[in-house]
Amino acid sequence: MKATARSYALDDERLDDEVEALPALRAPIRFGERLVRENIITPDQLHIALHEQKKTSLMLGGSLVALGFLDQEGLAKALAAHAGLSFLSLDTATPDLTLMERFSPHQVRSAMALPLDQKGRILTVALADPFDLVAIDDIKRAFPQATTLALHVVTKTAIESFLNQLTKRADNLYDLLQEIESTATPAAIKVEHPVIRLVDHLLADAIRQGASDIHFEPEESFARVRFRLDGQLHQIRAIHLTHWPALSHRLKIMAGMNIADTRSIQDGRFQKQQDGSVIDCRVAIMPTVWGETIVVRLLDHKKSLRPLEALGYHAATLARLQTMTEKPQGITLVTGPTGSGKTTTLYSMLKKISTPDVHIATLEEPVEYQLELIRQTSIAENQGLDFAAGVRGILRMDPDIILIGEIRDPETAQMALRAAMTGHQVYTTLHSNDALGALPRLIDLGLNPRVLSGHLSGLIAQRLVRTLCPHCKRESEATAEEAALFSAFGLDAPRLSEANGCEACGHTGRMGRTVIAEALPITPALDDLIATGAPRAALLDAARCDGFLTMQQDGLMRVAAGDIAIDDLRRAVDLTRGRP
Repeated sequence: MKATARSYALDDERLDDEVEALPALRAPIRFGERLVRENIITPDQLHIALHEQKKTSLMLGGSLVALGFLDQEGLAKALAAHAGLSFLSLDTATPDLTLMERFSPHQVRSAMALPLDQKGRILTVALADPFDLVAIDDIKRAFPQATTLALHVVTKTAIESFLNQLTKRADNLYDLLQEIESTATPAAIKVEHPVIRLVDHLLADAIRQGASDIHFEPEESFARVRFRLDGQLHQIRAIHLTHWPALSHRLKIMAGMNIADTRSIQDGRFQKQQDGSVIDCRVAIMPTVWGETIVVRLLDHKKSLRPLEALGYHAATLARLQTMTEKPQGITLVTGPTGSGKTTTLYSMLKKISTPDVHIATLEEPVEYQLELIRQTSIAENQGLDFAAGVRGILRMDPDIILIGEIRDPETAQMALRAAMTGHQVYTTLHSNDALGALPRLIDLGLNPRVLSGHLSGLIAQRLVRTLCPHCKRESEATAEEAALFSAFGLDAPRLSEANGCEACGHTGRMGRTVIAEALPITPALDDLIATGAPRAALLDAARCDGFLTMQQDGLMRVAAGDIAIDDLRRAVDLTRGRP
C-alpha cells in the first residue's frame, strides 16, 4: 500500500510539472502585473492604484488613469495587448451609421462599445474594455445574426468624441435664447435647463475655437460675449441684458461662488471635459457700472504643457535656455507683459530638469497646472502666505530648485537672491520691457549690483506673436521702408509674407501664435560689468560679442522665414529699439 501511495504521489508530481509546462493551463498573469513587468508603471504605482480602487467603483485601468499614471491611449494599448487584440484609432475608421439603428448612441455610451461594420455574420466592434462581458453581451443581443465578433480596442475618449459629434445638438444661440424667453420671468429662469445648455454651448464653442479666455461684459442694454483668440479679442455674440442675470448665476454656481453677492470681487474655478481633454476654467468677477463682468480663463493642460523644444524658440535661443538650466545655482529671470507666455516657459524649463532625484518647489499665484514630481504651493496673502514668507518656508524644506511666480516687492527680491546665494537654482518672473531692463528693475527693488553679480544665471524676455495661416499666406515684395528696416538690423530684405484669410483660419489670415524672445546667459564678462554698475550700452555691447540677438532681431528673422507678418511684429515690440 505504501508503494502504491508513493507511486500516486510521484504521478501527481509529474502531472504538476506537465501542467506547469502547458501555457494554456498556467494561471493567467494579472493585468497590473503585466503593466509592471513591461515597465509601463512601477510597483508603487500599482499598489497606490489598487488601494485607490477600494475606495471607488473604478476598475484598475480607470484608477491608473485617474491618478495620472497612465493616459487613455496607453491604457487602451495595454488592454489590447493583454487581451491579444489590436488597438484601433477611430481617426482611421469610419463607422457604419446604419448600425446605430440597432445599437443606439445611448447604448454605445452605456457599453462603451461601438459597432463599426458588418459583413455577413462577422461584426466588427470597437470597445474600450475588451473584458467587459456585459458590453459584449449587449452587442450580441442587438445583433443576433452575427456569429463572430471581431473586437478592437479603442480609447474611451475616442468613443465619447465620436458620440459628441454624432449627437451634437442643432441648438444655436438664438434657439436657446428663444427657449429661455418662453419661460415666465427672468427670476424663474436662473437655473433652468436652457440656461445650462446656453453656458455649455458658449464654453464648448470657445474651447473648440482654441480661445484662451471668454469675456462676459454687460453694457447698458445688452451683454457682450468676446473670445480671446490668438491674443486678440473677438466679439462673438451680443445678448439682451435681461438674460444676463441667469447666465451670471449659472457661472457662479459652476465656479463655487457666492451667488447672492453682486458687489464684491470673486474668484473661482471648475473643470470641463471636452474631446478627451480636461479644461481648467478659472473664473474672475469684477462689479462694474452695468453689472458684474465675468472673465473665464480656459487652460488646456495638453496644449499648454509642452516640451521646451516645442514652444517655437529659435534654435540659437533654445541653446541659450539650455545653458541657463545647466548652471547649478543662480537666478533665471523671465520678463514680459501679462499674457506673453512667461509661466508656460518656466513650466517647460522645470519639466525638462525635473527628475526623481531633484527636489523642485514652487510658489505661484495661483497654481495653474499641476506638475508631477514638483511640490507646488499657492500664495494666499490674506492668510499671511506671500512670496517672501513662502521662500522662507521653502528654504527649510531642503529644495534644489525653487520657482517664484513673480518678484513684485523688495522683500521677495531679497529672498530670491538669498536662495541663489545659498546654492539653489531660482526661476522667477519680473515685469520689464526687455532682458537687460530687468537689471535696473532689480536694483530699484533694493538689490546691490555688487551682491547681485555672480548670482544671475540668465535673463529672458519674450512676446507672443500671431502666426500667418499656412493655407492662405503668400509672398509679397518688401516696401522701401521695410527694406530699410531690415538693413538697419543688419539683415537682408527678403520677400515678405502676407495672408488674406480663408476658411481654415476663419478669414483672419492668422492661425496660432509663436514666441519671439531674447535670451542672455550671464557670462563672467557681464558679471564684472553688472558689479561696477555699467550702463546699458556697455552691457549690450558685451552681450552682442557673445552672439546675443534682441527680440527685434529674432522677430525680423521670423518675418523673413514667412512665419509672422511685420505688422504683427510691430504690435509686439518696438522696432525703433534694439538695433545693432
